[in-house]
Amino acid sequence: MTDQNPDRPDAPRGCPVAHGSADLVRLYGPEAETDPRGIYERLRKEHGSVAPVLLEGDIPAWLVLGYRDSRRVLDNPRQFARDGRTWRHWREGRVADNSPLIPMLAWRPDCVSQDGEAHRRLRGAVSDGLQSAADRGIRRHATHFANKQIDAFADAGRADLVTDYADLLPMLVTARILGLTEAEGRRLVASCAQVMKGGEDAVEHDGVIREIFSELAERRRSEPASDLATGLLEHHAELDHDEVVLHLRAVLIAAHVTTSLLARVLELILTDDARYSGLISGQLDITAVMEEAMWNSPPLAVLPGRFAAGDVELGGHHIEEGDLLVLGLGAGNADPEVRPDPDVSVHGNQSHLAFGAGPHECPGQSIGMSIIEVAVDVLLHRLPSLRLAVPTEDLSSTASTWMTLLDHLPVEFDV
Repeated sequence: MTDQNPDRPDAPRGCPVAHGSADLVRLYGPEAETDPRGIYERLRKEHGSVAPVLLEGDIPAWLVLGYRDSRRVLDNPRQFARDGRTWRHWREGRVADNSPLIPMLAWRPDCVSQDGEAHRRLRGAVSDGLQSAADRGIRRHATHFANKQIDAFADAGRADLVTDYADLLPMLVTARILGLTEAEGRRLVASCAQVMKGGEDAVEHDGVIREIFSELAERRRSEPASDLATGLLEHHAELDHDEVVLHLRAVLIAAHVTTSLLARVLELILTDDARYSGLISGQLDITAVMEEAMWNSPPLAVLPGRFAAGDVELGGHHIEEGDLLVLGLGAGNADPEVRPDPDVSVHGNQSHLAFGAGPHECPGQSIGMSIIEVAVDVLLHRLPSLRLAVPTEDLSSTASTWMTLLDHLPVEFDV
């Protein structure tokens, strides 16, 4: 937008045109790290269901806070495209090549960045590969790595279930599915975390991920195996090298998101005796706890991103062609218009936004939920005396633009 006059009388409510950039709220930095929910609610009061914000590098975007507006964006790729090449600020050269936004928002030849027929071709290959992986025994891999991680701390009587368990288990299972060695999977844990955290090293770590998967794809061309890398290479959709590499990357990033959900599920269990005893006795199904976590603490608090295919009105605001929109999944789940009483049980209600919606809804969600179910089951049965080692109020979280992560979950148990 070229007119930066804050007194412009015809500027729609909340439009960045009507605000100097210094007035816009940043979704990164000290306040965003410690109180993202406070920011979302303040923006909702000031701007309604859509609010102008700044992302890293002070790049303007629209944060969609309303549940119904999020569904409108997610369900309508013709109006709100996923193709980052339409991003106006990127086309104008305002986004640096080393911006931490690039790994999350830039166009890539994968199904995440495509719409229409290209998206269907690529997503079909990924979905087929993930289904084959599930058929080969996700629960068996999850059980193996759950026991291996527990073995590492079982004799100590203490552990941090974030760093010792949740941060690693989904990643190690996914690495096995993709075709990586366990060592490669452990190496990628830190790189995935850095990409999602943002900051100056995000692009470098994204390069590490791509390099490892490029080597895997080359290896599988001559040494095929029963894994997703081979499945993508041999699929009838005829993916090229870059498409294979970037879809392996996309699945790995999704697995990193699952680490946050697992941590939140464990937090819910260990901070409520009724949940804990209900799971142990079989009176409560782990699915109910996962649903609660997905409503109240979705693994992606903010989903990147969509780009306006043309000028459009959304939530009472004028969105210009090429504008970036990011979806506040956590804020949408808490929207008082669809959830006026947050204390009412959400058991059996799967209409949350935790996995997105529309054509780009996460295709691997059933695998992630299976991993979490096994992770909880193995942990509670191996360590029946498991208990939180600190008061509940001592638990803390740190947010990036995209995720709000539980910092630690210290526990103790009888040896």
